[in-house]
Amino acid sequence: MSSHVETPLEYRSEQSQMNILGFWIFLGAEIVLFSTLFASYFVLEHNTADGPAGQDIFILKDVLIETFLLLTSSFTCGLAIHSMRNHNLKGLLTWIVITLLLGAGFLYMEINEFIHYVHEGATLQTSGFTAGFFTLLGTHGAHVTLGIGWITLLIIQLVKRGITEKTASKFFIASLYWHFLDVVWIFIFTFVYLKGMVM
Repeated sequence: MSSHVETPLEYRSEQSQMNILGFWIFLGAEIVLFSTLFASYFVLEHNTADGPAGQDIFILKDVLIETFLLLTSSFTCGLAIHSMRNHNLKGLLTWIVITLLLGAGFLYMEINEFIHYVHEGATLQTSGFTAGFFTLLGTHGAHVTLGIGWITLLIIQLVKRGITEKTASKFFIASLYWHFLDVVWIFIFTFVYLKGMVM
């Protein structure tokens, strides 16, 4: 019996392998960016300047819904990759559209969350805490928005060209980006929200 395992479609050309490697290096730079934002937030989190602190404004139920939506989108993105590797275009498109809808739901919840904070007197200018918080969360939200736009353009390519080595490589890279944003959110959920609620 042969032990040969077929190379995934997205890794079959040398150019695709180089593109994926290059994107991993880019994600390293993104880790530095978010590490800097987290460090800034941790320095500023106690500087509330008589404004609201996290425990005053954070709503656990809303944050849990956001977390569920984003982590579920990571799971459906994985199912999309599985469909892609099985050359199942319909399955790929179905799961990735569900992923985008979950991502859009996350953004909707986050925008409503920010509106709530502003009504509670927490704006970017209120204190060091709110400046660090909105900068970190806003940067993550902007990345999610970019991811939705990027994957939408890839869906158009997939509909036109089908699953090829090139479209598979592009989509796999986009999925790495999406999973990375989910990992960042886990850190935000744990070290910003949960920590902020018990301080």
